[in-house]
Amino acid sequence: GHFPDKLVVAMKNFNTVYSAWDRSKLVGMVCVMDDGIMNAYVHYLLVDPDYHGKTIGRTLVSMVKEKYKDYMRIVVVAYDDELQFYEACGFEKSKDASPMFITSLWT
Repeated sequence: GHFPDKLVVAMKNFNTVYSAWDRSKLVGMVCVMDDGIMNAYVHYLLVDPDYHGKTIGRTLVSMVKEKYKDYMRIVVVAYDDELQFYEACGFEKSKDASPMFITSLWT
């Protein structure tokens, strides 16, 4: 990523982090925050581009779905090129809500 030091700090604050490894190489991870009962928010799903198409992302999402199956919702903000993947994993576009951001770009 662009901000590896900040990601390390952020990971310490997530409720759930699952990772995928190829021997000693980290090849994927998913990081989730939740409110403890109703909502879980997928903040990062990262898969090494060399490992795309090997079901790593789908497996990580399945682990999140299993952990949070009793929650009211699991939320992900997907970029346009990720929509098809998340839809294949069972996510749906909201009919009455849109993601909104206040973005601060670090230099």
